[in-house]
Amino acid sequence: MSAVEQFTRAHVVTDSPDDQLAVPAVLRYDPEADPQSVRIGLPGSHEWTFARQLLEQGMRAPTTSGDVHIWPCGRVQTVLEFHSAQGVAIVQFDASALIRFLRRTYATAPVPH
Repeated sequence: MSAVEQFTRAHVVTDSPDDQLAVPAVLRYDPEADPQSVRIGLPGSHEWTFARQLLEQGMRAPTTSGDVHIWPCGRVQTVLEFHSAQGVAIVQFDASALIRFLRRTYATAPVPH
């Protein structure tokens, strides 16, 4: 089983509707380290690790686990909200990039039944 790493762009959501900042992001999955988790890296912050299943569920309906909240935003966007001691980061992704990433992870390591 090999690791999956996918680079994409995300939009940091701020208080100003005209001020969404596009940033590079990296989506990672390493089935040998943890077959149940994915990681998302954003500039200037640590990498967030959470359940692969949470990401998949959050693309269809609002879902939460600990400090990570995920929900669909229309049909083409997905929002991830990360809470930490430093504050809250809200990041919007194109759903197509997340779907492509999830497909690659399932091709590497299918969901156990």
